[in-house]
Amino acid sequence: MQTRYAAYVSVAVVAVAMMWAGPAERLGAQQPLLNLMEQAAKMAIDGDDIGGIVTGPSGPEAGVWVIAETTDLPTKFARIVVTDDLGRYVVPDLPKAKYKVWVRGYGLVDSPKVDAEPGKYVPLRAVPAPNDAAAAKYYPAIYWYTMMKMPPAKDFGGTSDIPKNVTQELWRFRMNNTDCIGCHQLGQESTRTIPAAFGPFKTGAEAWARRIASGQTGESMMNRLAVQLGGVPFKYFGDWTDRVAKGELPKHKPPRPQGVERNLVITSWEWGTEKTYLHDLISSDRRNPTVNAYGPLYGSPEYSTDDMPILDPKTHKVTIFKMPVMNPETPESLGPPFHASASMKPMQPSAYWGDEKIWSQKANNHNGMFDRKGRVWFAAAVRGIENPAFCKKGSDHPSAKVFPLDRSGRQASMLDPKTMKYHFVDTCFGTHHPQFGYDPDDTLWMSGTGQVAGWINTKVWDATGDAAKAQGWAPFVLDTSGNGKLDEWTEPDKPAEAGKDTRIAGSGPYAVMPHPTDGSVWYAFNVFVGAPGFLRFDPKTKLSEFYAVPKEMIGVRGGDIDKNGVLWGSGGNGAMISFDRRKCKGPLNGPTATGNHCPEGFASHKYPGPGFDGFENTSAEASYYSWVDHHNTVGLGDNVPISTANLQDGFAALKDGKMVLMRIPYPMGFYAKGLDGRIDDPNAGWKGRGLWSTSGDRTPWLMEGGKGSKPRAVHIQVRPDPLAH
Repeated sequence: MQTRYAAYVSVAVVAVAMMWAGPAERLGAQQPLLNLMEQAAKMAIDGDDIGGIVTGPSGPEAGVWVIAETTDLPTKFARIVVTDDLGRYVVPDLPKAKYKVWVRGYGLVDSPKVDAEPGKYVPLRAVPAPNDAAAAKYYPAIYWYTMMKMPPAKDFGGTSDIPKNVTQELWRFRMNNTDCIGCHQLGQESTRTIPAAFGPFKTGAEAWARRIASGQTGESMMNRLAVQLGGVPFKYFGDWTDRVAKGELPKHKPPRPQGVERNLVITSWEWGTEKTYLHDLISSDRRNPTVNAYGPLYGSPEYSTDDMPILDPKTHKVTIFKMPVMNPETPESLGPPFHASASMKPMQPSAYWGDEKIWSQKANNHNGMFDRKGRVWFAAAVRGIENPAFCKKGSDHPSAKVFPLDRSGRQASMLDPKTMKYHFVDTCFGTHHPQFGYDPDDTLWMSGTGQVAGWINTKVWDATGDAAKAQGWAPFVLDTSGNGKLDEWTEPDKPAEAGKDTRIAGSGPYAVMPHPTDGSVWYAFNVFVGAPGFLRFDPKTKLSEFYAVPKEMIGVRGGDIDKNGVLWGSGGNGAMISFDRRKCKGPLNGPTATGNHCPEGFASHKYPGPGFDGFENTSAEASYYSWVDHHNTVGLGDNVPISTANLQDGFAALKDGKMVLMRIPYPMGFYAKGLDGRIDDPNAGWKGRGLWSTSGDRTPWLMEGGKGSKPRAVHIQVRPDPLAH
């Protein structure tokens, strides 16, 4: 804490008096000049803060954002706060630099940017939007996206051009958190308009058919919309953007931040490049969140590049670590059979990059996770797709004898930040999201493992350096025989047989969630193919339990487990869904325990935001991932589940039965695929903890700022009140 700025009281009073000098009617009936001066005089700022009062034509502006940004530091830096009930703000603990400060809020347009430095009192004038169209430009994407129409129920079942096998629930799932919004924020300005570079089109449907064929994911997008959904989405997307182009505006208006939402302090740093995106970042060990206190953050650029950005939030410097593979001649992992959603070459020229191949990589770093020693483990490729002999049929590896594996598209690696030495950990199973268990062996569990549960015993790996000895895997088998033992099983495409267990399949594990106390491992299962739900794997018995998401919840994507063993996931129905196995009334194994045997364990918690026409009681929020804050790293309390709010520029936390929306209002278009919490100093109150994330939209050039915009790492803190510093 720096020395308190001594002259703030007199400066505040003079500044407010000057700002409000003029005709009496400008004062507004609700806030006379004297009261404003009194409130300004009560404010305190330190030598590293910027503070003041935001006023508009009718008086103080409550619940609006004040943004302070600088380019004086090694990378672009911004800190954002919200005004209190009296329009007051304090941007705390700023690095020494020259800042541009301005106001953004619902019902407003951005105010002129004002030069400021820490230690100064800076009164700001809000600028009311001249009309509804100007105001709506600042609305979160969801308010624009819900203008799109949904096909009526009568058009499903083979009665229209929609393929007969596509149900209304599947359509909603595709328009929620799996297909387009699984990679992009739909509704932001760049997606609700058609790039002029594509040229003229007769209809919006034609424009969309051309648009999604662009770039290195064009083939994948075209296959989904034109083939699997029969091209019908082009009609609905085109009608949407046509109406927007004609001036139609959202039906709903967002509320300004309320309550604890006004206590947020949001800090962001640019990192990465304008052509590559970051899937995730990692800051600490989720079991021990003081690991790597005040330390660097490690990004995961997935298939866009092998150049992993590392951000030091203390120095504001970004460095690059180029992730290697075992054989430099390993081919790029783009396109089938490596990664089906990205190709080596653009299908059609991009409106932004033309025919340029902007993505190029081999390591395919998807996610990272700290261990208790401060090392970072990654789901990353270390070789080509063909597995070594010890994984395959004929091997004497215990897991290969049970279920041999021929291929894995991504393996594992480890970086020791102390030495910057990078280690290859060759796995037979694929990898996706890594999570450490709570066992003495520090077992690292992976999702993305396909037909099996896959794990790395890091204690064995540390002792031997032998990846083959350290790893294991087992197929997902339901105990349909009911005897509590792993028996001979029937295959997924075969009828059930009395006395036998049943192996289940589909797209497999998407999120992995080791139970904090009972040793089991849970997964969000079959997100893309097969019945979606939660799956429990018991490492001791090698048996699984599967709980299908009820039909009305549509599906689930990313998820986590709380300290009580309750599962939380991002639902396909615009809600955070939960599952509590303790509420199950029937048997958890046996011939009837195949997925639909515990609907009573599920609950749905609606996300903020409007729904589509015809689904007004829902939210169109398309959350990508959910995470549980076991240790109050964010400041909302222990055991609080938090979801990415991908159409609302931030996160939604379920606190005491109510949703708290934590929006990053600048730059608009923030889209996260994951989140992480860290405690830098347990004795420093709100200043010593916070949530970490990064913008993860695959196309950073679609964010506010357009071409040239870079991904942003963000830190969200919750202070006790809007003026705490």
